[in-house]
Parts: sequence; C-alpha cells; structure tokens
Amino acid sequence: MSTAPRYDVDPRKFADDPYPDLAAMREACPIAWVPQFGATLFTRRDDIAVCEKNIAVFSSDQPGGLMNRLMGQNMMRKDGEAHAAERHAIFPTVSPKTVRDHWRARFEGHCRRILDELAPRGVADLVRDFAMPVSAEALKEITGLTNVAFADMDVWSQAMIDGIANYGGDPAVEARCNRATAAIDAAIDAMLPSARARPDPSLLGVMCAAGMPEESIRANIKLAISGGQNEPRDAIAGLVWALLDHPDQLAAVRGGAVGWLQAFEEYARWLSPIGMSPRRIAQPFEFGDVSFEPDERVFFMFGAANRDPHHFADPDRFDVARDVSKSIAFGAGPHFCAGAWASRTLIADVAVPALFERLKGLRLASGRPLRPVGWAFRGLLELPVVWEA
Repeated sequence: MSTAPRYDVDPRKFADDPYPDLAAMREACPIAWVPQFGATLFTRRDDIAVCEKNIAVFSSDQPGGLMNRLMGQNMMRKDGEAHAAERHAIFPTVSPKTVRDHWRARFEGHCRRILDELAPRGVADLVRDFAMPVSAEALKEITGLTNVAFADMDVWSQAMIDGIANYGGDPAVEARCNRATAAIDAAIDAMLPSARARPDPSLLGVMCAAGMPEESIRANIKLAISGGQNEPRDAIAGLVWALLDHPDQLAAVRGGAVGWLQAFEEYARWLSPIGMSPRRIAQPFEFGDVSFEPDERVFFMFGAANRDPHHFADPDRFDVARDVSKSIAFGAGPHFCAGAWASRTLIADVAVPALFERLKGLRLASGRPLRPVGWAFRGLLELPVVWEA
C-alpha cells in the first residue's frame, strides 16, 4: 500500500455524510490511506487536477476492477490511444451540435408528455415520478435501446452502479448487477440488426457505423446506462430540492439574475453526484511525500475537491451566483465526462426549467429534512412535493 497516513472511516456514516471526513482529510492528510476502502484517497482539488492528467501513473485500465469484471472493458477503463479511439467513435452522438440539433427536441417531447401526466395530480415524489422517467427516456434515445421500458433503464443503472461500488463484496449486489447486464445484452441483441442496417445518431448506431467490435459496443452501452441514468436523475431531483430548500437562490434564478445552467453547475459542485473516480497505479511513483507502488488503488474524490476552500469560499454553502470555473464535477483530464453536453442540456435547458414553469406553487411536502446518500455516487432517494393542480 502507499505510504500515505492512515485515516479510518465508518462506511455507513461516510455514506450518509462524507463531507466531515473529507474535510478532515483535506486539511490534515490530503492524500490518505483508508483501509475500509483498500484505497488511497486524494482530496485536494489541485492534486486531483494534476494527477488525473498523468495517465502514465494514474491509469484507468484496471484489469481486475469491478467495472471490467461486471460490465466489460469500456472506454472509461482504457487509456491513451485505446481510450481516444472509442471516444472519437461515440462523439457524433454526444457532440454539442448533435445534442442541440437532434437530442434536445427529443428531450423536450418526453418532458412535456411526463409533465402533462403529472400536472393534474398536485402531489408526487419527483425522484420516482419525474426525474427518473425523464432521465430514462432521454437515455433510451441516446443509447438506441428504444425497445425497453424507462423503468428498466433505472433498475439496470442502479444495479450496475451498486455493483461497481461493491467494494465489500456483497454477493447479492453482484448477482443483481449480473442480471442487469444480461438483460442489457438481450436488449442490444434485439436492436443490433436495425442499428447495423440503418445507423442513426444513437450510440448503438454510431458505434456500429464505426465498425467497433461487438464486445466494445456492449461494454460502452452498459457504461452509458450506468452513468447516464443515475447521475442525470439525481441531478434533476437534487437541483430542484436545493432550489426549493433555498428560496433566495430559486428567486435569483427565476428572476433572471442567474441562469439555470449556472445553478446546475453550482449544484454539481456542491453535491457532486459523481463523488469519486478510481485509478490504478501503473508504475512506482512519488507525489509530495507519499510513495506509491504498482497496482495500488487510488480514489480521486471529486466531492472533496469541489469543496476545497482554497478555491471556493464558504464551500459547504449552496450559492448559485458563485464562480464555479474551478469545479471538476465532470472530471479534469482525458476522461472528462463525454456526456457532459447532453447532461447540461437535459437538466439545465429542458427538465428543471420546464418543471418550475409547469407546476405552479411547487414546494417541498415533507416536514422532515431530506438528505442525499452515498459517497461514490450521491443523490436523494425521494423528493416529496406538492403544487397547485
């Protein structure tokens, strides 16, 4: 293991609220060995921004890692030319132009339909009844798996997210992940003939058109589902919650002083739906006063980096007007989130503004505090609200 100082965490408390421990590490031991995770954690923003770009040492290629074993080796678990080639192949699906000219209208159509069904009710759990189906319908379009139910996307995504964060080795969690990936393979099998015969802008279409090997197509579709459902779902619900819980911030956005995109970028900094990115040490290395040996596991803690007081004043405060240019919510190196443009459009241009426009008098329904959960991936489990039906 690395020579970083040891820092112990209670995994359950850490999942409930990682920020006190992350702040303590960032201050006292910004590179810390955490035996409960079997990994060395980086918690300072500048250290992560530098090291994430050093792929010769901090490798995404993790042959024995949970993601490779459970989902197949996708572009997120490749470095250098191998990563760049697959990223280039999928770019026609997620480019800013394709998002603007093709996907945005699809997102808007799904959002209108879901709000039409929801509006007369006057009460809902916005995680289950809005954020989840909006995110899933968008993901069906982007992946090309339009033959599945939106609820399937959510179940599959959660099962894979749980599986690749299953560092404790729970066999039930692994079994759910395996069932999800088998179901995704079956959905891909059903759509492959038409994708090959009539390629479209979806991931399945562009990867087939690029001649990508089938095992890579399958692995990258699974990657898109694992990250492309939970994170937008959690960010849509989370941003709505944060704005409703901070009425002054909501007033600034609705009054035009701050844009919806700026509000989303601040939420992604403040809560970091993707809280961590793992790496494998590829060669002996020293950083600061810490030595690393090959095949050690490192976690870049985006959730800690985005609350680094060296870059963000009063970092635990949600402030839609703050400068978020130093945020690394979408990553900081060659693995910068390929779906960032689609996420920004879906969340900040379409879903959240439409929700506040359509549901008049929207307000939180629960008298008890709502708290997100998780540290590798963080979000609300529920968001009960009411409005004027």
